[in-house]
Amino acid sequence: MSDPTAAAPVDTDVLIERCLGGDQVAWEEIVRRHWRKVFNLAYKFVGRHDEAEDLTQDIFLKIFRALHTFDRRANFQTWLISISRNLCIDHYRSVRKERETISRDVDSREMGTATKVEPGPLAGIEREDQRALLRLALNQLAPTLRSAVLLRDIKELSYQEIAVMLDLPEGTVKSRINRGRTELARQIRRLQESGLSTPRRATAGRRE
Repeated sequence: MSDPTAAAPVDTDVLIERCLGGDQVAWEEIVRRHWRKVFNLAYKFVGRHDEAEDLTQDIFLKIFRALHTFDRRANFQTWLISISRNLCIDHYRSVRKERETISRDVDSREMGTATKVEPGPLAGIEREDQRALLRLALNQLAPTLRSAVLLRDIKELSYQEIAVMLDLPEGTVKSRINRGRTELARQIRRLQESGLSTPRRATAGRRE
């Protein structure tokens, strides 16, 4: 049997009111009730326990600062998770952008020193033609398939990361990627057969 003398849980609205009035204990109770859900969400984005804890702390700090904007007619947990998800996405994009910037800087330095293995001009044109062909083929895909293929094969994200970013089940993500790859291959073949895959070579031939 439950202890009849035990205090009933304090209502969330009461905790929010007390928190807005400067009650630190009330805020600690809010954090305690929702920490696990926010941590699990953060962990999906960063994949490391220590980073997820740091991100969760940052999220709660920002939620505390935004607490006065919460509409009491809404569900608090829904509001909290929505903000947490947006902050996780912002954090994820920021980290990805930083990594891509570092990668580009490293590539630039390597290209500047690797003069001995620099490819000839024809090889460069061929690679550029391939990139142009890929862009043309990607543009023929439906937006849902194109975004899935880009995130997986160009950005090299995991299925789980893509599922979180697109807010879709992993099974749906995998299905879209498979369909997108099949359609992309079909579009590439179509462009090659139509002669659109070598625009630069054709132009160069006319100049000669």
